[in-house]
Amino acid sequence: MLKACIEAHKALASLRRATEHLPNPAVLINTIPLLEAQASSEIENIVTTADELFRFADHQDAATPATREALRYRSALQEGFQSLADRPLSTRTAEVVCSRIKNMEMQVRRVPGTALANQHTGAVIYTPPAGEPLLREKLANWERFIHDHGDIDPLIRMAVAHYQFEAIHPFTDGNGRTGRVLNLLMLVEQDLLDRPVLYLSRYIIERKAEYYRLLLAVTCEGAWAPWVAYMLNAVADTARWTSAKIDAIRDLHEQACEWVRQHRPKTYSRELIDVLFSQPYCRIQNIVDAGIAKRETAARYLRELVDIGVLDEQRMGKEKLFLHPAYLRLLSDNHHAPERYVLPQER
Repeated sequence: MLKACIEAHKALASLRRATEHLPNPAVLINTIPLLEAQASSEIENIVTTADELFRFADHQDAATPATREALRYRSALQEGFQSLADRPLSTRTAEVVCSRIKNMEMQVRRVPGTALANQHTGAVIYTPPAGEPLLREKLANWERFIHDHGDIDPLIRMAVAHYQFEAIHPFTDGNGRTGRVLNLLMLVEQDLLDRPVLYLSRYIIERKAEYYRLLLAVTCEGAWAPWVAYMLNAVADTARWTSAKIDAIRDLHEQACEWVRQHRPKTYSRELIDVLFSQPYCRIQNIVDAGIAKRETAARYLRELVDIGVLDEQRMGKEKLFLHPAYLRLLSDNHHAPERYVLPQER
């Protein structure tokens, strides 16, 4: 367990360094949390695609219900992250996060009858505690464990606190996603990450049955060691994967800068490239809002980037979208090898 803890801490430290080397933090804030939102939502059988999430990230009203719900996960993660500046991780943080995910005011359960059942057979697997006073008492215990046990390694505390939160099951819905947001917030609060950019749900979705089996084994058998080991491995594996993805994003960013400088030197600016990496589905208004150019000039810049193979143009309703295909493929695929830009006539 100690060895697994050390490996996880090393991987998180490398991830933290990787985030510091990116020239524009918005690149991470606008992308990795969307991948996390997709995977965490899929664990709850809310299925959308990374492409859909990026396409509708700034225009949620036109998205499918599943895409809107996954996008709310990203908003909940960002709101929870910002709340750490005002208050420590707490029951109130959980209520704010769950309310954002569910798009309604969510408070600790006041009515009985909640039970977790096998979705295939309907058999009850686990009955969480009931009654608001008891739930709030257990949540207060959860808070004290997080904040008053600095003698326990923070990653082990995160693993135990995640089990505890899921076992309390304080809300009528949204507990799993809320708990996974709280994991990332705890890593930030414990100063293991600067931003909640760990793509932790990727590991869980690939090992979903094991995730639920180990949670239940703690309840039924007190099997803490396998559960904690699972979470430590999840952190280490995901941190290494996310670091590699960030390194690849940085490489592609530098390649894009060089490509545009070479083929459209009068169009090039570092700020323009930054927008393309913050908004894989870019709109003319994104360039205007970034203060790079007025609308007519911004439209010309984007069309010139289409001409040299950096962007593809699409129409969505009355609006033009400018896709960044190389970046979208890099974000969506499991590999970390950025492809080379080529001129359209050479494809």
